[in-house]
Amino acid sequence: MEYVNPPELARPSGFTHAVRHGDAIHLSGQTAMDGDGKIVPGGIVEQFRQAFTNLLTALRAAGGQPSDLLGVTIYLTDIPDYQRCGREIGRVWRELAGTDYPAMAGIGVTSLWKPEALIEIQGVAAVRTGTAQASP
Repeated sequence: MEYVNPPELARPSGFTHAVRHGDAIHLSGQTAMDGDGKIVPGGIVEQFRQAFTNLLTALRAAGGQPSDLLGVTIYLTDIPDYQRCGREIGRVWRELAGTDYPAMAGIGVTSLWKPEALIEIQGVAAVRTGTAQASP
């Protein structure tokens, strides 16, 4: 197993940002924490942008890219707010990851680790290693 903690992300304490085992990459839940460990100001759209950027930073550091995402779980403290901002959040997704959409779940929670966090995003990815895939 390879434990990956990109220097751009806040230093982890008691967890690893990403764990790679063969082709599989497990991505720890990422909140809207900046490099100094503070939740970015603003609402759900700004926090989605930061949390998803953090997730993709960990994914890339582990050797993956957005199209390698198999599944994403989004934990939300206010589902109606997320739904109201869905179009903007969708634009941010496409800006950061393109139009590849993995399996997803949105789960409402009463709170997250940092009280000011509105969102946490966790993911699983798979990348190809070794030889190139043969054409059909």
